[in-house]
Amino acid sequence: MAPRGPDAEGLVVHGPVALGHRRLKIIDLTDRARQPMTDAELGLTLVFNGCIYNHGELRGELEAMGYRFFSDGDTEVVLKAWHAWGASCARRFNGMFAFAVHERDTGRLALGRDRLGIKPLYIDHDPVAGRVRFASTLPALLAAGATDTAIDPVALHHYMSFHAVVPAPLTLLRGPRKVSPATIVTFEPDGRRTDQQYCELRFDQDPEDRRRSAEEWEDRVHAALSRAVARRMTADVPVGVLLSGGVDSSLVVGLLAELGQEGLKTFSIGFDAVGEEEGNEFRYSDLVAERFGTEHHRIIVKPPRLIDALPRAIAAMSEPMVSHDAVAFYLLSEEVSQHVKVVQSGQGADEIFGGYHWYPPLMETSDAVRDYAAVFFDRDHEEYGEAVDDALVDMDFSRAFVAGHFDRPGAERPIDKALRLDTGVMLVDDPVKRVDNMTMAFGLEARVPFLDHELVELAGRIPAEHKLKGEGKGVLKDVARRIIPPEVIDRPKGYFPVPALKYLEGPYYEMVVDVLSSARARERGLFKPAYVDKLLSDPRAHMTPLRGSKLWQVALLEFWLQAHGL
Repeated sequence: MAPRGPDAEGLVVHGPVALGHRRLKIIDLTDRARQPMTDAELGLTLVFNGCIYNHGELRGELEAMGYRFFSDGDTEVVLKAWHAWGASCARRFNGMFAFAVHERDTGRLALGRDRLGIKPLYIDHDPVAGRVRFASTLPALLAAGATDTAIDPVALHHYMSFHAVVPAPLTLLRGPRKVSPATIVTFEPDGRRTDQQYCELRFDQDPEDRRRSAEEWEDRVHAALSRAVARRMTADVPVGVLLSGGVDSSLVVGLLAELGQEGLKTFSIGFDAVGEEEGNEFRYSDLVAERFGTEHHRIIVKPPRLIDALPRAIAAMSEPMVSHDAVAFYLLSEEVSQHVKVVQSGQGADEIFGGYHWYPPLMETSDAVRDYAAVFFDRDHEEYGEAVDDALVDMDFSRAFVAGHFDRPGAERPIDKALRLDTGVMLVDDPVKRVDNMTMAFGLEARVPFLDHELVELAGRIPAEHKLKGEGKGVLKDVARRIIPPEVIDRPKGYFPVPALKYLEGPYYEMVVDVLSSARARERGLFKPAYVDKLLSDPRAHMTPLRGSKLWQVALLEFWLQAHGL
């Protein structure tokens, strides 16, 4: 846990409850805000990870109710908000958070996670032993001796099929679980457990929403996003921006400039090209940095550094993260952490505003689950059976999960069902988790303005036609045209490119061969040898519909299991 909080540590024990904390000092840098934080008068002890951006307004409200404060940070606001409003306090928070609060008088322990799962919270509950462990990372629970580390067959199906997304509360292991987003988990002294969801994502529109003009939606998104980036400058230390050169991160920089922010530090990363695939987008990030006068840092990663960092990046993953850009974020974070402790990042815009290519076909479909799976799933159930040991093959869990999610109320049209699924599930357990893990591996806090819950709620009300126009993110691009250079907007969609991991040549291929042929992999027997041999024979021939490497997906799981001694 130490890399996530390199500035201080603390431990408090009250009878059967022990709370530990590693601190990253962002707001109220004094020891008055140390954690665990105890208020003896209220009988509460709290550990908290994240940031409550509206803590100043909440503090004023609580002071008007008679509460007295001994610190200037957001931690104490969470503690007193719990006393004032109980579990419903989470609905008042604008921010990202995971917290645990112990009530002295009732003996109750409550764990809470933010609406969109930006901050992680893992739990290992053993009712038979009468024990609960929790942490911000799964490896911390493994180090403490998790109860059951066998592979969960449902989670494995998701990992291999649902684009490596393992939805909460599952993890790849049978014992440890994730607290679901927007959920408070309460444990009573007698062991009784209650899970309470405090809000729900809705992606439906009322008649008034459907009548609003494109210009009105554009104005509303501009105002909401401007508030979101302004809120995320809340800190007692400088805040930078991860500038990929895409529309989303460029728009964050432009909005901050529009708000009068000066001396902003921005950071971009690039890799060597492989074949005809470029390894950087510096021409776009340079353009934005020059336009807004930022203090820009280009980070160029040569092959020896990339391959050297891979084992460390994998060890930093709370769960296996297949996307090639995980190691890019890891190396970027290592560099950025030498300059700032907080950054804003552009994750979430594609899910919130409909930027992916699989959304337009869902505007007109007679079978939403089929069409969603056709473009998003890495392999169908038949291939899953070909890949995985027969003992782990059961029903088509991933397709059933998508069908069940699509059947929930709160989204009527197929496109809205897909946008809600990607926002509430895929986004949480792929890009957002990846960015949190890789940045916090170096004590760097990443803030994601596109996941401001007020902006997400607004986006859910915008008819999909406004979001999907112009090859996706139409309403967001219209906002961007007011602020950032058009060359950044009107170009092919880019990604954080790491070509070496996509095509697995040379030393990267050799690493994969070594791990999949190791004694531990053979003894584990997760994957059928014939399937592994087929992937190894021609990695480029076996890509997912989203152009990911099936071989890397298989190898990464084995890398991760071995990295954590499993």
